[in-house]
Amino acid sequence: MSVIAFDSPPAAGTDEPSPVSSRPSRAEAEAAVGTLIRWAGDDPTREGLIDTPRRVAKAYREWFGGYDLDPEAILARTFEEVEGYDDLVVLRDIRLESTCEHHMAPIIGRAHIAYLPDRRVVGISKLARLVDAYAKRMQVQEKMTAQIADTLQTVLKPKGVAVMVEAEHQCMSTRGVHKHGVDTLTTRFTGVFKDDPALEQRFYRLIGR
Repeated sequence: MSVIAFDSPPAAGTDEPSPVSSRPSRAEAEAAVGTLIRWAGDDPTREGLIDTPRRVAKAYREWFGGYDLDPEAILARTFEEVEGYDDLVVLRDIRLESTCEHHMAPIIGRAHIAYLPDRRVVGISKLARLVDAYAKRMQVQEKMTAQIADTLQTVLKPKGVAVMVEAEHQCMSTRGVHKHGVDTLTTRFTGVFKDDPALEQRFYRLIGR
């Protein structure tokens, strides 16, 4: 079953606060994890949990690494030597790991991205990094889909962009209604993809939809 909706922290290895945020210290973060362990009903000082606050704080730096990335800077380097290539560029099945901002539960899925270049292309790995820059934050899937598409359109200025994200939200599968196997699909189209239904359908075919 699917639900369809259409259309800066410290440097790695340091505990220094970001110059653009009021992020608490590492020690404060670890203390907060200890409080949550007690709230769950366990003892953070017992042997199996003694290092858990440290591990969780470290994991948060990875899970929310998108706050350290500048999405527009990721796309800054482009290439014009493409031998006149003027057809679609498509990346499909980009694994996506995000976090629901309402319950802080995982969102796991895939993103599909296409654009029609206008003289310039960007390295394909940069598209995957763009997904991570927005996914590795506390997110709403609809907003994340729009952010990916709009940033690509703004920076690269292609003739059009198509983005689809399909993901399972564990705030729905592991709590609340406990409905497993439900994917949420969101899309964003700009330029020629929005204006030309045939091109939109071609995008769906290329990503296997």
